[in-house]
Amino acid sequence: MDRDRRRVLRAEVLLVLGVSLGASAVYAAVSLIAKLTASKPLSQQHATLNPSQAPGRPWLDLTYQLLGIFFALVPALLALHLLARDDDSPHGVWTRLGIDRRRPTFDLAAGAVLAAVIGIPGLGLYLLARAVGVNATVVPAALPHVWWAAPVLVLSALQNAVLEEVVVVGYLLTRLRQLGTSTVTAVATSALLRGSYHLYQGFGAFVGNAVMGVVFAVFFLRTRRVAPLVVAHAILDIVSFVGYAFFAHRFAFLR
Repeated sequence: MDRDRRRVLRAEVLLVLGVSLGASAVYAAVSLIAKLTASKPLSQQHATLNPSQAPGRPWLDLTYQLLGIFFALVPALLALHLLARDDDSPHGVWTRLGIDRRRPTFDLAAGAVLAAVIGIPGLGLYLLARAVGVNATVVPAALPHVWWAAPVLVLSALQNAVLEEVVVVGYLLTRLRQLGTSTVTAVATSALLRGSYHLYQGFGAFVGNAVMGVVFAVFFLRTRRVAPLVVAHAILDIVSFVGYAFFAHRFAFLR
């Protein structure tokens, strides 16, 4: 790859991350600093996901929720568009990243296994981190009790899964390898980015998501398929979001 092409790709990566999860990482770091310098200990603070955007106005709230989900997917579509320019076939990028329908059984089965492998230890790590005071209490869902709450939480989980796995795994690892980055460095970069935009939750979330990032990055480099990662991530978030909304009042350790 010539020097000009390398420079263009570096700028492209920074811009894609700058309008998506790289920006989220910066805000998350600032949020963590704010929590650490607040009057209350980190363990007594909350990190709320999926909050109401218009309390007391359910239809306006629903509109905001759907708009947020839609526009959050745009960076993933941008990343796919940029990768597609490298391919002659219009379907090349979908096949190259493994987001097609060639192996549905594998994608679903592998995704379910990955969700179990990541989810069960991840819950234990979260509870431990909160117990020792290095993580805030995470509130996965804070929507009002309306009919559209569960569907919106599912859509939010799917949006998170698509955005993160396409950008942080499929796009970023592809571009880093094209730039000549070593496998170890590429995996570490992807994993650290994933951990960093969860820093607003605390140090436990950073470690847990960084470990998840290593597992997901290695899986992608071995299989060249993002679809199982999207499935796994969606399962984890759906269980977290919807499960919390329905069962938090019954289990004290979730609150």
